[in-house]
Amino acid sequence: MPTVRFPPHLLRHVKAAPVVAVRGATVAEALLDVERIFPGVRDYLVDERGSLRKHVNIFIGEQWVRDRVALSDPIAEDAEVFVFQALSGG
Repeated sequence: MPTVRFPPHLLRHVKAAPVVAVRGATVAEALLDVERIFPGVRDYLVDERGSLRKHVNIFIGEQWVRDRVALSDPIAEDAEVFVFQALSGG
């Protein structure tokens, strides 16, 4: 079962566990399952069209998610999906 990991600084903004085991074969499906377990999390991560928000980055293992619009990147059964809040400024 894939896992979705949230860093501590993001957990200040969403109510979720640091590591969530999910069902899904794509990033979109995994985020829908996170939403089922922790309602409201998905709204912080994606916009009203389902596209990844600009302040959020997602990695599958060490690979950056390429499809930020439909989140169709496939995830393996043993994948680790990392959700990060994008940092900017200087």
